[in-house]
Amino acid sequence: MNRRRFIGTVTAATLMSNRLTWALATHRIEKIGLQLYTVRFAMAQDFHSTLARVASIGYREVELAEFAQDADGKVTYFKRPPQEVHAALDSLGLSSPSTHVSFKSLQPDLFPHVIEASRIFGHTYIVCPWIEEEIRKQPDGWKHAAETFNRAGEACKQAGIQFAYHNHWFEFAPGADGKLPYDFLLQQTDANLVKMELDLCWIVVGGQDPVPYFEKYPGRFPLVHVKDMKKIPKVDTSGGQNFGDSLDMTSVGGGVIDWKRILGNSEKAGIQHYFVEHDKPKDPIASIEASFAYLKLLRF
Repeated sequence: MNRRRFIGTVTAATLMSNRLTWALATHRIEKIGLQLYTVRFAMAQDFHSTLARVASIGYREVELAEFAQDADGKVTYFKRPPQEVHAALDSLGLSSPSTHVSFKSLQPDLFPHVIEASRIFGHTYIVCPWIEEEIRKQPDGWKHAAETFNRAGEACKQAGIQFAYHNHWFEFAPGADGKLPYDFLLQQTDANLVKMELDLCWIVVGGQDPVPYFEKYPGRFPLVHVKDMKKIPKVDTSGGQNFGDSLDMTSVGGGVIDWKRILGNSEKAGIQHYFVEHDKPKDPIASIEASFAYLKLLRF
């Protein structure tokens, strides 16, 4: 190869590399979502106006916090039936791809009602966000949870819905065998029936890095919670869970979590939905505005 052809080849390769780097750096979140738990008190005071404010900020997806279910299985959200909630969301250009439901609601006598309500809400995911401590502390508590999730996942599959589990930080406390419960759930649940909604803040607070999980279990994390901390606290992982009472939680981008690095692995993780969350903001609307503004400009 002569000098001129060599320089031309190097130049072309450099341009291609620069364009690839530019393309990668401009990857962004197409639809920023909100976990409505963040604005739960505002919604209790004025349901429709709060949803309208969420939409006006620019959010296009919302995840319902745990809805109510009576003894007969009837489902309501802020005392409203699924049809009314769906109509309210639709009128504002909002969709709700997922909801949180209690572990109790996964029982065979209640879960069919959850699935039926989810169809009306328009959900494509049903997420269990919590396993009660009395269940986790049982000798076979995590095994029972995994079996319950597999069963719920099969029921969801038959209805054309995907089941998932949302973590806190206690799943990253080693058990008596030295293993992490989160790893156990990943291994003992069917990857096709049970996906994970990874709370990217709680896993970091629990002392773990989400990126190796993305690498080991690619495509297993279609949903994530995006929230931030001003500093990563030392936590008691023995069983309890602090929901922001004494933690220095902040709006997304106002803390120390490296969002560019983590979300730069979103394709590998399989992330399709990103939900902003702040457990106990002093000013919920100001918090979700700041988080949205940061994520709208974030490139990774």
